[in-house]
Amino acid sequence: MIGSAELRGLLPHRHPMLLVDRVEQVVPGERLVARKAVTANEPWYEGIPQDAPPESYGYPQVLLTESWCQAAGVLATWESPNPDVLSGRVMLFGGVSDVCFERPVYPGEVVVHHVRVLRVLTDTMIFEGEALVDGERVMTVGRATLAFRPAATLTEAVRSAG
Repeated sequence: MIGSAELRGLLPHRHPMLLVDRVEQVVPGERLVARKAVTANEPWYEGIPQDAPPESYGYPQVLLTESWCQAAGVLATWESPNPDVLSGRVMLFGGVSDVCFERPVYPGEVVVHHVRVLRVLTDTMIFEGEALVDGERVMTVGRATLAFRPAATLTEAVRSAG
C-alpha cells in the first residue's frame, strides 16, 4: 500500500489536483486498486450556497473521471516513475470513452478505483475499469488511453512555437 508521499513520486499532480489518496493493490502491467476519499473540504464545494439541496454536493463527474485516470497513470508509471514533466518520458492523457455514471458520489464516501490494462503498444497504454463506493458501481470506464513521449521533443516544440 502506498499513500500521498509515494504518489507524488509517480504522478506530476499536486494539491488540489492530486485526486488519488492511496494505492492498495497493484500487479504491475496488469491491474491496480486505488482509493479517493471525497470530503466537503475540497475546493469544488466552496461556492455551494448554505441552503443548497443535498444533490448539489454530488462530486463533479469530470473529477471522478480524472481521479480514475490518475489511478491508471499510477499503474502506467509504476515500474518507471517520472513525476518531472520536463525530463525523461512525459505521460500524456490521450482520451477516454464509454464512460457511464451510475450514481453521484457525495462527501464522506470513499471511491475505490479498479483499473485494468487492456493493451500495451510501444509507447501507449489502454485501460478499462470502474469506480465503486461500498461495493456499488458508480462509474464504468470502457477505455482510457495514456501515451508517453520524450519530454525533450515536447519542450523543443514549445520553444519553436514561441
